Amino acid sequence: MAMRAINPATGAIIDTYEEMAPAEVARAIAQAHDAFLDWRKTRFAERARLMTQAAHLLREQTTAYGKLMAQEMGKPVKEGRAEAEKCAWVCEYYAENAEQFLRPEVIETDASKSFVTFQPLGVVLAVMPWNFPFWQVFRFAAPALMAGNAGVLKHASNVPGCALAIEEIFRKAGFPEHLFRTLLIGSGQVDAVIEHPLVKAVTLTGSTPAGQAVAKKAGDMLKKTVLELGGSDPYVILADADVEAAAATCAASRLLNTGQSCIAAKRFIVVESIREQFEARFVANMQAARMGDPLVEDTTVGPLARHDLRDELHQQVQDSLAKGAKCLLGGEIPKDQGAFYPPTVLTNVRKGMPAYDEEMFGPVAAIIAVRDEAEAIRVANDSIFGLGAAVFTQDIARGERIAAQELEAGCCFVNALVKSDPRLPFGGVKASGYGRELSHYGIKEFVNIKTVYVR
Repeated sequence: MAMRAINPATGAIIDTYEEMAPAEVARAIAQAHDAFLDWRKTRFAERARLMTQAAHLLREQTTAYGKLMAQEMGKPVKEGRAEAEKCAWVCEYYAENAEQFLRPEVIETDASKSFVTFQPLGVVLAVMPWNFPFWQVFRFAAPALMAGNAGVLKHASNVPGCALAIEEIFRKAGFPEHLFRTLLIGSGQVDAVIEHPLVKAVTLTGSTPAGQAVAKKAGDMLKKTVLELGGSDPYVILADADVEAAAATCAASRLLNTGQSCIAAKRFIVVESIREQFEARFVANMQAARMGDPLVEDTTVGPLARHDLRDELHQQVQDSLAKGAKCLLGGEIPKDQGAFYPPTVLTNVRKGMPAYDEEMFGPVAAIIAVRDEAEAIRVANDSIFGLGAAVFTQDIARGERIAAQELEAGCCFVNALVKSDPRLPFGGVKASGYGRELSHYGIKEFVNIKTVYVR
């Protein structure tokens, strides 16, 4: 079976790749395991040297990688360059900090000596999505490899060029040839990879149904999983917010990666007293975005990654309008070629509409009016998801209290858009998954936290 990389802006076929046969997949896993047996014994200084070289290679080729992302999944090229740069940052972060994070921890007990040590597990399977085709992989791979593990990557089928480019980066950086392998396979082969006895754990970033399927299979095999799934991030705009600043930040978050981000702002919960003022400024910011060819430097909104995704998004908009939502901007499929969808703003959004209940994976914003802070918090938490959330208020203590104690999410920001950072743990609750990536928490997800007790 062949995989095709298709440019979503033009519909042109970029390249065709043959899917790996099961025997080839099994051989790649065995080779990764063999590489792991030696890699786990290497000193942190050697691992760090190679990871730093991977960062150097990423920075050398940011332009090429930005173009590759634009061609395969439609990311505006300047965002693709920034993504490659961020991957270099996470490589450097773990090169500098992994040894400290995994240093044995001495615990005082009745033993003559007792301590906790952190040992690698082995081959870890990463099932990754297309929306951040480099970042999602590197934020797993940098800590996993620095911890002494090996990795095999099942990337989204529409970004095979990105998947192979990432494997090449690690190989060119000097890592053992088979330590990180890309498996060019479809979703039908994932269960067999999870079942393979040499695969010790699984991490997945993707939709909630995909996470449920992987978790079920991994649970059957008693293998550790980390899942970063969907989100319908609420941004709460309180009556005392700086409306102009909030509207600008909210629009920037909603349009990041053409709205195709799990942690993009999606539901804008606005106190009624400032709703009209917020709507006017928010619509102006959304309208100012330039939609077009992702290879053009000043494009801020590219195509969606596939036509079927564009059509599903439009159906969610139409269903919401049919149930009483009002469209303030956009909402129509352009006649031009490509999987484009314009920045769209819906208001009068209520429970029971797709714009309220579902994840809208594209540049569509849902405005929900509420009476006060208490109702805003209730509506923000009235979701199956719990990945990111933000609150806007000029009372910083108030915002901090709401973020820390009230909002049901793994990442809560005050007067800022939600984003991932190598220094901070990243992940969600509820249907947004479990486990954490990044920071010292992330590197400890795929190690054996081993107690050693000496009489």
